[in-house]
Amino acid sequence: MMGSRIALALAVTLLATSLTGAQAQDYPSRPVKVIVPFGAGGPADVTARQIGNILQESFGQPFIVENRTGAGGVIGTQEAIKSPPDGYTLLMMSNTQTANESLVPQRKYELMRDLAPIAPVNYSDLVIVVHPSVQAKTLQEFIALAKSQPGKLNYASSGQGTPYHMAGELFKAMAGIDILHVPYRNSGEARSGVIGGQVQMMIDAVPAMAPNVAENQVRALATTGKTRSTVLPNAPTVIEAGIPGYEATIWLGLMAPAGTPKPIIDKLNAAVNAVVKRPDVVKLWTQQGAVPMSMTPEEFDKFLRGDIVKWAEVVKKFDKPPQ
Repeated sequence: MMGSRIALALAVTLLATSLTGAQAQDYPSRPVKVIVPFGAGGPADVTARQIGNILQESFGQPFIVENRTGAGGVIGTQEAIKSPPDGYTLLMMSNTQTANESLVPQRKYELMRDLAPIAPVNYSDLVIVVHPSVQAKTLQEFIALAKSQPGKLNYASSGQGTPYHMAGELFKAMAGIDILHVPYRNSGEARSGVIGGQVQMMIDAVPAMAPNVAENQVRALATTGKTRSTVLPNAPTVIEAGIPGYEATIWLGLMAPAGTPKPIIDKLNAAVNAVVKRPDVVKLWTQQGAVPMSMTPEEFDKFLRGDIVKWAEVVKKFDKPPQ
């Protein structure tokens, strides 16, 4: 009897394996939806469309981008999680979602339980900009101005928990200043806020804000990477400007609902890794200030878990008054 049960279990396992293998071989056989839980025109949206167009060429099926905004990425993330785990709904994500693990305790999901990592895509440095009317030509001058007017200056972001918000809170904590966070509904509105002078400062992705810097609509004070940006080489890094150890980027990646067959995850991972290594893609992103990322699903899983821990530490500092 025991032997029969073991044989039956083995047969079921082999059947399931063969079925998932067949699924992966035929995948995709219809259009794939890519949920972007952020506004149109932002880095995640633009990159999702770039990746989707190339994947469509590779697979012969449309990769349709659908923007599902709201609640700092929570609404779109929840929709992806509720979708069938068959590879036909993917989630474009950023460090917004890893920050939300500690920033939004009331969410109805856990990132690493309810989603399966596929692959990272790229990362971009951020840039700290101010409206031209702000009486600060350097980052240190801005810090001095903020310290002379506690709580009077403000900065824009595309929403609570976004990489721009988190970078701003990290900057506040490390610079020891008190400035007010003004969350907008999306990056475009936040950008318009600082260009129009409704807010004094913003931290934004270099690819998105560089044109506005070039047109003198805003003044770049510093970039947030370890080294200077190739797109904004005249702007010092925050580290160079006097805050040792400060680093913040926005990275983008893809996940799928938990339970998506491993062969499909692996097939998508291989396809995305091939895209980010294409010379034309690398050239385009270099011009925009984005750096390709390439990992296995297992490496991306480890990366995500580390990022969750990193931003949890930043969240702990939110309520600490400047020293």
